[in-house]
Parts: sequence; structure tokens; C-alpha cells
Amino acid sequence: MKRNWLLLGAGLLMVLALTITACTTLSDQRASVLKLPVPVEGAQFAGSEACADCHEELMATFAGSIHDRILAKETAIGMKGCETCHGPASLHMDSEDPEQIITFESLDAGTASAVCLRCHSDGAHFDWAGTSHPMNDVGCLSCHKIHNPPVAANSLERAEPELCYECHALERAKMYYPSHHPVKEGKMVCSDCHANHGSMVNNLKTDERLNDLCLSCHARYQGPFVFEHSPVSDDCMICHDPHGTVSNNLKKANEPYLCLQCHEPHFHAGRTSTAMGTQKDPYGNMIPAEDYNSGNKSAWAQAYTTKCTQCHSQVHGSDLPSQTVPGQGGGLTR
Repeated sequence: MKRNWLLLGAGLLMVLALTITACTTLSDQRASVLKLPVPVEGAQFAGSEACADCHEELMATFAGSIHDRILAKETAIGMKGCETCHGPASLHMDSEDPEQIITFESLDAGTASAVCLRCHSDGAHFDWAGTSHPMNDVGCLSCHKIHNPPVAANSLERAEPELCYECHALERAKMYYPSHHPVKEGKMVCSDCHANHGSMVNNLKTDERLNDLCLSCHARYQGPFVFEHSPVSDDCMICHDPHGTVSNNLKKANEPYLCLQCHEPHFHAGRTSTAMGTQKDPYGNMIPAEDYNSGNKSAWAQAYTTKCTQCHSQVHGSDLPSQTVPGQGGGLTR
């Protein structure tokens, strides 16, 4: 008994150690991503008016932009203009040395993004630091352009989906498969489903289940149904690839192969004995072969060449049982 308690205690300590390690690792990742650049020592705020002496073109394109129109009280440091992001610039104005001001070209993606997140810290950006973008050195300036006139909404360098396709080449290729969401037709964009700045569910625009995102458009599959199909309740992507497939209806494989990964061929279409007349029904009763599949030895092949949805058309759920006929004895479809 004492040994069992020691083993249990050792197991609990191991779990606790792994949990602390995981939390510390995540904390370190977030800290490295959100680390702000250090302002130049000794520099003072001098105002944006002097910037135009050297950066006339940049100031011209910046004028009238959303960042230029923002009020000082709306920023994280209570001021507006170039120094809101680039830090105090007095030394840089005197020496014209680019090392005496915060230049974003010299910052890594995470540190540069930390400057943006001082102001852009609302719910839409709250989970950004823990997403795949910053973990792959993709920062705010990888997609957004601040000084140059934006060619798309939200100061994006390019419009969706072309901007996303610059990195996500596989998803771009899938959009040309026979079955795909209508993205290349211009009826959808990536951000209709994806929270590009992060979310609690795999960068998707939902705080609950993935299925809730799918059902926001495909509501007819929501149910509730008397007879539910378990994969539908668990995860739509068990059967579907939302970016595109060769199979119809975004299915990962054609029927019946997709279904047969979970469902072995059913007795009513797929099984026949090599010895004629020795077949059993699902209740164990012996029945003549001529009454069961009409003695057809090719029934197994037929099961693999027939689409399951020819009979089971309501694969997302139904209020009728799949293999019963109301009013008949055992309820079996014969």
C-alpha cells in the first residue's frame, strides 16, 4: 500500500513539473513576442513637423491616413505623430543617424508588432501573441503597410485572398480543386472563417467549437436530430476539407471509401457466405442464401462500388433510424 502511494505521489509530481514547464515555455514565448524596443537613450520628443524636412514623400502619403487622423488621447502614450511609433527623435533629427531612432527594418517581427499592440490591444488582437503567425516570424508589418497608401481595407498590402496566398500556397492550390469554397469566385475571403489576429480555436472566428463556425452558414445540418452522426457532432473536418478537395461536397475521399474508414460494409449489401445457404441475419438466425442477397457472391464488390448516400441520404443526422422500416417486425430492411 505504501508503495502505491509513493508511485501516485511521484506521478503527481511529474504532472505538476510538466505543467509548470509548459506554462513557463508559453510565458517565455509571449514575452519574447511582446518585448518592446528600447528608445534611444537621451533622446527627447521633438514633434513630427521636423520629419518632413527629410521624409517629405513619406509624410505626404502618411497625411490623411487613419494613423494620422487618430487623436492623441486614443494612443497608448497620449500623443500622435511619427514619434508615437518611432520613439523620441531629437537625436536623430540632429545627426540624421538612423541608429538614433527606432527603425522597424532593424527589428524582428515580434518586437515590431509589440509597438502596434500597445494601441491595438482589443479583443480582436488579444490572442495574437500565441498564434502561428508570430511563432513563424510573421508580424503586423508582414501584411499591413502604414506609410504607403493602402491598396486594400485595413491598411493591408494586398487584398484577400492574394495576400494570404503569399504564404499559404497549399490552400491556394486547393481552391482550384473541383470542390471548394467560393473564394476564387469572389464570394468569400479567408477572414470570413479565420481570425487572422488569433483566437482560442486554431485561428478560427469562433470561441467555442469549430462546428459552430461551419454551422453559421450550414445551419440545416445543425439538428438536433434523433439519430446523430457522431463525426458531425465532433468535428466537421473528420470528413471534410474546407479549403478544397477532388471529391464532391468537400469530402476528403469519395464514397464509399470515406464511409468505410469507420463503417465496415453493412450486412444488407456487403456480406455473403462462401457456402451458400449458411448466411445469418443480424440476430443470429440462419436464412437461405436465396433470401439474402439472392445468393449473389459479388455483393461484397457491389458494396465497394455503391455510394452510401444512395440509401443514407441524411448523413448529417436524421429523425429516422438508418436500417429500420416502421411497422415491420424486427425493423430490418430486407
